[in-house]
Amino acid sequence: MNYTPLLQTAIQASIAAGEKILEVYESDFAIEHKEDKSPLTLADKKAHEIISSLLRDSAIPILSEEGKNIPYMERKNWEYFWLVDPLDGTKEFIKRNGEFTVNIALIEKNKPVLGVIYVPVQKILYFATKSMGAFKTSNINYQTLNINLSELTKKSEMLPIISNRTRYTVVASRSHNSTETENYLTELKNKYGEIETISSGSSLKFCLVAEGKADEYPRFGPTMEWDTAAGHAIAEGAGKKVTQVGGEMELVYNKENLLNPFFGVR
Repeated sequence: MNYTPLLQTAIQASIAAGEKILEVYESDFAIEHKEDKSPLTLADKKAHEIISSLLRDSAIPILSEEGKNIPYMERKNWEYFWLVDPLDGTKEFIKRNGEFTVNIALIEKNKPVLGVIYVPVQKILYFATKSMGAFKTSNINYQTLNINLSELTKKSEMLPIISNRTRYTVVASRSHNSTETENYLTELKNKYGEIETISSGSSLKFCLVAEGKADEYPRFGPTMEWDTAAGHAIAEGAGKKVTQVGGEMELVYNKENLLNPFFGVR
């Protein structure tokens, strides 16, 4: 499959969704609650609508956090599908710390082969495909919707970006921590001596490892497939691995239960 036009579409969809999210972010937004009691804002809905409308022309099925109730019997035979989180980091959105993202991934035979992560407040775009590698672009604006992909790539930095870190660095969740995570950090301290930890929200944790700003991101907490797919693609594009805790098996997608096992990015 030629991923180039699909990547172009996914980038356009992420930026357009980001603009809709910022409209709500800059207003006095109201909060609803999903069945699992997590906050849902109008921004989720607007982002989902515009992403779906732009991806629909690809004729590839879409599985999204805001449209997740597609029966497994219907989706289990999908060879390709879009896996989307219209607004990853809802808690970061509500706290207004800017650490939320738009995540769009293309899954081929249960593996992510294309990923786009857009950070609307920071105007930063991460993108990758299996064949071209991973890139980061700053100072994104609405005009980028119409930019040619080859021009965008020329203006981007290829990941990982060289870092002069002297300490082993671990990135952790800003909103979710656990006893397992603390125990693992203790193991790393015993192994590497003094370590540095970075806190970050949403899928930005994958991006920090992909950039080379952190050595790894251990996740001992619940995540769903749409939380990780785009970051997984970008990390892999940068030469990193996303594997389940306790082995070398990579995360896989389109499972009957869309909950991920614990995993690490390194």
